[in-house]
Amino acid sequence: MSDLNIPDHNLERIVIIGCGFGGLNLAKKLNHKRYQVVMIDKHNYHTFQPLLYQVATAGLEPDSIAYPIRNIFRKLPNFYFRLAEAKEIDTEQQVIHCNIGSLKYDHLVIATGSGTNYFGMKEVEEKSMPMKTVPEALNLRSLILQNFEAASLTQDLKERERLMNFAIVGAGPTGTELAGALAELKTHVLPNDYPDLDFRRMSIHLIEMAPKVLPPMKDFSSENALKYLESLGVQVWLDTAVKHYDGNTVSTNKKEIPASTLIWAAGVKGNIIPGLEEGKDFERGRYKVNAINLVGERTNVFAIGDVAGMETENSPKGHPMLAQVAIQQGLNLAKNFNSRKSTSAWKAFSYKDKGTMATVGRNKAVAELYNKFMLKGFPGWAVWMAVHLISLVGFRNRMVVFFNWLVNYFSYDRKIRLIIRPWKKPSEM
Repeated sequence: MSDLNIPDHNLERIVIIGCGFGGLNLAKKLNHKRYQVVMIDKHNYHTFQPLLYQVATAGLEPDSIAYPIRNIFRKLPNFYFRLAEAKEIDTEQQVIHCNIGSLKYDHLVIATGSGTNYFGMKEVEEKSMPMKTVPEALNLRSLILQNFEAASLTQDLKERERLMNFAIVGAGPTGTELAGALAELKTHVLPNDYPDLDFRRMSIHLIEMAPKVLPPMKDFSSENALKYLESLGVQVWLDTAVKHYDGNTVSTNKKEIPASTLIWAAGVKGNIIPGLEEGKDFERGRYKVNAINLVGERTNVFAIGDVAGMETENSPKGHPMLAQVAIQQGLNLAKNFNSRKSTSAWKAFSYKDKGTMATVGRNKAVAELYNKFMLKGFPGWAVWMAVHLISLVGFRNRMVVFFNWLVNYFSYDRKIRLIIRPWKKPSEM
């Protein structure tokens, strides 16, 4: 019996760290009659991250995009889940050390996903708002509403302007979707809640270092997304880099923007774990893996998803940090484990790009499917909704999200404008 109360078994033990898209699909498809599977995660739920921005903007409750890990795997034999945080990997002893104990493994799969990358800007890290987890999305929802409560009380016009201004750094899908959602709140929802505020003074700034929004997507999608953002009143700053943020003013290479809230959606890096030094790329936070996701020269340690840097001819810097990459790597690794072949005969991973999409608002979206079909407007928005609904875990979550979207579509209302737990700046705690 291990420190984590996992029974010893004659089956080989596969330990999976993380229940993101990669870890989830790997664990579901493994042969649980052949392997004992242990999953470790610091949360007891799987998060559907593409819809976090809707939690942050009061469009969805957090439990509609999260699903209990134990419930997902409740019917699978030889599966164990432990609510724990991996602290260190001892590859020589084949042990993973956690905050609640240690566990030996026969095979280790690191699927820890990614976190926010601040590119070394400590002050921005301390004073901006990230949005990579459910708690962070709830913090942002509280802060947005708290800002307007404070704005309705202050007599200082400059302070009111700062409270009603929002700066979003990074015009990838997350930043673009968040900017569009905030713009719809400004137009259709918040003026009804705060009739004493002049919402002509509210500004949403989307700041992007690249020369276009949605940099990974084609010009067709980028140009249409920019038109949608501008039609919603979002001020888009391209070729603009953030230099400094003091909590009140965003300093860029072009101008200074007064804003009490800076939302950082500009970059991600993998969540690497101390102890495993082989193949580490500290700048991007990824482990360099081979074609079957083995880390460095190790024969029983794998990395998949955002934390895996697999360099190929088409992706010399590694595959993009997208859910589809993690899903496909998890499924491929499960097939290889189930094949009963030696790793030398395992099938190499080959990424199939199914496309990219982003929504800016009601009936405003762009979608690129299989690099062939380009959609915009309502067709792109309908495809975006269908893909996200299908991808959610659990029938209940799909129905709750669909019902919320249906109500929001016809009413433009967001019923979940709740400050459940007031957010405080670290300096105020």
